[in-house]
Amino acid sequence: MDRDERIARESVVAAARALDAQGLNRGTSGNVSMRFRDGLLITPSGMPTDRTGPDDVVPMAFDGTHPPDQKPSSEWRFHRDILVSRPEFGAVVHAHPVYCTAFAMCGQAIPAIHYMIAAFGGPSVRCAPYAPYGTAELSDLALTALADRNVCLLANHGMIAAGADLEKALWLAVELETLCQQYAVARQIGTPIVLSDEEIGITVERFRGYGLNAAGSTGSTTA
Repeated sequence: MDRDERIARESVVAAARALDAQGLNRGTSGNVSMRFRDGLLITPSGMPTDRTGPDDVVPMAFDGTHPPDQKPSSEWRFHRDILVSRPEFGAVVHAHPVYCTAFAMCGQAIPAIHYMIAAFGGPSVRCAPYAPYGTAELSDLALTALADRNVCLLANHGMIAAGADLEKALWLAVELETLCQQYAVARQIGTPIVLSDEEIGITVERFRGYGLNAAGSTGSTTA
């Protein structure tokens, strides 16, 4: 393992631990990947993040092959497929945060109830239909839900956020959970007002140069 690979593996471990530290994940349910050379690096299957070290991170080729003595996350398919089909993304995070997962359990998309939804590429966050975890079917559904977006919900499951790098993907994951929490609270107070597609389209353009979002944008306002 050369120095560049060691640094990349340490970055994956740090991102996985950040999901726990920020309350987005618990136990062994979340997973993280990053594009590396001709493939990707991904967190291992069923290993708590506090016990995961750089040597446990699994190198995987885009054809799905990996060292036989290592077992990648059970969700490796959608990590691989997102990175293959979306070259603008360099990292993917998946977790089961409380508010994202609650809306996913209800099969509900998130509408434009706050202008920050523009950070995700358009006027909605889609919820992919349910499919068993780790399957090619789930990966296909996730890719459809991510069309022109950088985040989505997975019905009865959790969320996905993808970005130009790990920092961007983690930022998007935090923003999505925050938006879902705000939406849940607003619905208890009254009926949230949904902003127009036109307004979100304008905000998407403004967001191209906003903070971490400037590092890469899906650039679409299609529903």
